[in-house]
Amino acid sequence: QAQIVESGGGAVEAGGSLRLSCTTSGLNFEIYIMAWFRQAPGKEREGLAAITWNGNHKEYRDFVRGRFTISRDDAANTVYLQMNSLKPEDAAVYYCAAGRHINHDIAEFVSDDYELWGQGTQVTVSS
Repeated sequence: QAQIVESGGGAVEAGGSLRLSCTTSGLNFEIYIMAWFRQAPGKEREGLAAITWNGNHKEYRDFVRGRFTISRDDAANTVYLQMNSLKPEDAAVYYCAAGRHINHDIAEFVSDDYELWGQGTQVTVSS
């Protein structure tokens, strides 16, 4: 059974950094498009970053571009999200998602395109 497990969340001060990891098992990781989403209390889930199966193409939402970096290690079946210059508004539960058949441009971050999701990891940013 395919599983996705996020880790690396925690509490950090504004301006700090965190590196999230998303480790998968039970799936052919290298053929999946991977993405990171987040959801803050009272807000809709939003896409942040996505990376294609060969790692050659990445997309970011404007509000994280330049601060967040997505990467993948196919040998480790893991995708990462390096988050720098964190702001209080970045506080949320961060989710990793895997999609094999993406029906939209990955830059649209359509949740329904991703069939596998982790349970999330909490990120707290204090001002």
